[in-house]
Amino acid sequence: MSAPNSPENDAAGHAQLILEHFLPYRLSVLSNRVSQTIADMYQKRFGLAITEWRVMAVLGRFADLSANEVAERTAMDKVAVSRAVARLLERDLIKREIHSDDRRRSVLTLSETGYAIYDEIVPMALACEQRLIATLDEQERATLERLMVKLSGPGLAALREGA
Repeated sequence: MSAPNSPENDAAGHAQLILEHFLPYRLSVLSNRVSQTIADMYQKRFGLAITEWRVMAVLGRFADLSANEVAERTAMDKVAVSRAVARLLERDLIKREIHSDDRRRSVLTLSETGYAIYDEIVPMALACEQRLIATLDEQERATLERLMVKLSGPGLAALREGA
């Protein structure tokens, strides 16, 4: 791993942050690059933006979610989810229905057309994931998985405690 950021000040006396060594920044850049590489494939073929595909991916896995629940599961901004939902509804890729048990609540599901696109993108996305992790050996993959779980659970909790 790269040298850690130093808590020291720079020559002008300002706090110093070496961005390219800052783990949250590095994770974000990697995530954005991987997501954009995969998105280029489905955007060209289906005209979907990353946010739209993420909404579809969540609804393909968990049907009958509200827009707020989609936002929670994707960690996306509610406004971004709302815009993606509007575009998907306009293209008839998802449906909005009233929840059967709670008439005040609307839920989203993939339409038949949405499922057809979902069923084409999922294998493409999984193949991309396989090509990405194929650059790691078995031990590295296991280590990456352990680190992801640790950073997502205890690491994130510790971060929130310090905020």
